Amino acid sequence: RRGDRTPTAYARTCLERVDAVEDDVHALLEEEHRTERVADDASAVEAAHERSDSKPPLYGVPVGVKDIFHVDGMPTRAGSELPSEALAGPQADAVTALLDAGAVLLGKTVTTEFAYFAPGPTRNPHDLDHTPGGSSSGSAAAVAAGEVPLALGSQTVGSVIRPASFCGVVGVKPSYERIPIDGVLPLSPAADHVGYFTQDAAGAQLAAEVLCTEWEPVEDDPEKPVVGVPHDDYLEQADDAMLAAFEDSLDDLREAGYEVKRTDILDTIDSVNARHNDMVAAEAALEHGPLYAAYGDRYAEGTVDLLEDGREVPVGDLVDARNGRLDLRVALTDAMDSLGVDVWAAPAAPGPAPEGIEDTGDPVMNLPWTHAGVPTVGLPSGTVSGLPVGVQFAARFGADEQLVAWAPELQNVL
Repeated sequence: RRGDRTPTAYARTCLERVDAVEDDVHALLEEEHRTERVADDASAVEAAHERSDSKPPLYGVPVGVKDIFHVDGMPTRAGSELPSEALAGPQADAVTALLDAGAVLLGKTVTTEFAYFAPGPTRNPHDLDHTPGGSSSGSAAAVAAGEVPLALGSQTVGSVIRPASFCGVVGVKPSYERIPIDGVLPLSPAADHVGYFTQDAAGAQLAAEVLCTEWEPVEDDPEKPVVGVPHDDYLEQADDAMLAAFEDSLDDLREAGYEVKRTDILDTIDSVNARHNDMVAAEAALEHGPLYAAYGDRYAEGTVDLLEDGREVPVGDLVDARNGRLDLRVALTDAMDSLGVDVWAAPAAPGPAPEGIEDTGDPVMNLPWTHAGVPTVGLPSGTVSGLPVGVQFAARFGADEQLVAWAPELQNVL
């Protein structure tokens, strides 16, 4: 925006990076004339604002978009074998917001099938023998590999915060419905969140102002938040090495002047996990009913299992699960009030990225924050066994501005 370089020059830099790494990482969907299209789009952004003193907030920023978001002029395949015309729809509101803010679409990114678990070809840029996580596999890997500084993803259980941890980048899952979900293929509407990836917390702030509705930035330097840690049953879902790294991160926070308090607020995590998983399966079965009836033989085995399981979930259990989202949100808020806690901290995944790309990892550490719909930011916090790991921070529902304002200093500490 200062004019230090032009959108066309920056787009060319990103395209050169794509040429250098994409054959290894496989973060992007193939596009026959990507170079020409991106160059034309960047030139159009540049020309539109050439004589303007005030450039838009994401002027010339190349972005990746997970292939469950509809984009005008591009097919949506959602990592599946279904015909793109069966999945077509109007452009996603989040995509329009980015383009209206001056962003340049570099391309669509690989997703697991219908944002569930059947993986695509994407590999972790830090170690190609490991998964980048999922379901927003390509978006996380594209940002980590330097192909784009910003990419859209989605999270229904742990599909932004987990791959952000595996790939060593920043992941943001805002409050439920804070970024409109319109124009995004649904999996479980009661849990689907639009999120995104950036290379640092400062970039996350810029993107939040564009993507989140009714954004009101924090004007003053924020005071250090009091950090709450749900322990015992919840934390024990992570492996020993990850827990040791997390304790080191808590020590770093204490040394930097943050107060840390522990609580057993998630001692019922097993029931929360079961409730959320039943809800996702049941809603996925409802959402995919017509498509599954027409193209069931084209679905991956893991997705078929999800839809078949979802058909068996009693209606009463689905209603209870949907209601349970608000119950958990209230319980978390009440605990924050009674303890004087401003933000929750937890490992962003059970461990570093698993070896191989057939398994995108376990989202269990992200599940309660998604179920409650509270805003969550995942920040890199070092390595375990030579692979990136992260810490996730969750705030009160609707407190996205405050959480994103805390993120840069938290990232500096970690």
